[in-house]
Amino acid sequence: MYETLLMIPGPTRVSSRVLKAMSKSIVNHRSAVFGEILNDTNEMMSEVFQTENQSYLITGSGTAAMEAALGNVIEKGDKILNIVGGKFGERFMQITETHQGIPVELTVEWGNAANPDDVRYILEEEEDIKAVTMVHNETSTGVANPIEEIGKVLKDFDALYVVDTVSSLGGDDVQVDNFGIDMCVTGSQKCLAAPPGMAAITLNNNAWNVVDKTKSKTYYLDLKKYRKSGEKAVPETPYTPSVSLMYAMNEALKMIMEEGLEARIKRHEQAAKATINGVKAMGLELFANEEASSATVTAINIPEGMTDKNLRGTMRNKYRIELAGGQDHLKGNVFRIGHMGNITHREIISTIAALEMSLKEYGYEIELGTGVSAVQETYMPGNNTLEFF
Repeated sequence: MYETLLMIPGPTRVSSRVLKAMSKSIVNHRSAVFGEILNDTNEMMSEVFQTENQSYLITGSGTAAMEAALGNVIEKGDKILNIVGGKFGERFMQITETHQGIPVELTVEWGNAANPDDVRYILEEEEDIKAVTMVHNETSTGVANPIEEIGKVLKDFDALYVVDTVSSLGGDDVQVDNFGIDMCVTGSQKCLAAPPGMAAITLNNNAWNVVDKTKSKTYYLDLKKYRKSGEKAVPETPYTPSVSLMYAMNEALKMIMEEGLEARIKRHEQAAKATINGVKAMGLELFANEEASSATVTAINIPEGMTDKNLRGTMRNKYRIELAGGQDHLKGNVFRIGHMGNITHREIISTIAALEMSLKEYGYEIELGTGVSAVQETYMPGNNTLEFF
């Protein structure tokens, strides 16, 4: 009864079924038993990526997969177009610099989505862009970027299309093959609803052609080693993986397969709509342009006269619901509600109800129940009761 409800943009709640899977006995990571688990997990991972490409699991955070992508294609002096509209777009640019690439920054105002026409303009003006990095879902701002439309732009150019789907895969529509994505990365702890500590990457032939011609600047994240180990008669990882986390990832992906990817995406879309409708009904303002709003996290401006400490502190300490604060220059100005992973109407209604009471406690003028009613209407239009909760 005292467990805190995580309503942050990762890590997310992990089901008891996945936690139980982690308790299985450790096996030899070079054995046929583990090889079968690894192969099964990689195949399901490719299904979620919606690709015919092979996927590779990495013991590490989503940032490890981001670095694996760029660390295997950048040589000193290579120009990389980094689309930056939040903290994680900035991270791609920092990784570019770390590997001695030359960032060509496309700055997007925080709260807005990237414009495909701007991407095309830079690619036409700048010569020898080797890759374009794009964060699909910026959890720092609550914005979902148009990865499909930007993918259409990239078809006219030779640059690789590298997309971060750490906080969108399994919760929003990500079609690696159909969207023309050359390298796609993700993490375990968000929409996939597995524990933190696993990442995944998938590459198409265009990307492998570049990787094969590039001398990797990373030892642990050398993708050629992952490919070589994965192609063995008994698939392996090049280095010792987290066996327990692999068990968890396998079980979490099985749950996604059982729910159905399309149904899971629709569930996330409805949770986002309910959250947005709930906070707007309370008179709160969204930080992000609503047309570009994320399916997995909503960023909201903290109302005047309210502090981050009072708002999120009350939610955490009194109602046992954890919300995320703002990052960088948004710290103290916005709070964020994550609605990803195993989130259902039950968690959304609890969060909005507690938010109403927290705001009321600090003098915010609100009629209790307005936000809750908006959530109810989203899930059950025309229904005037809350019996289904």
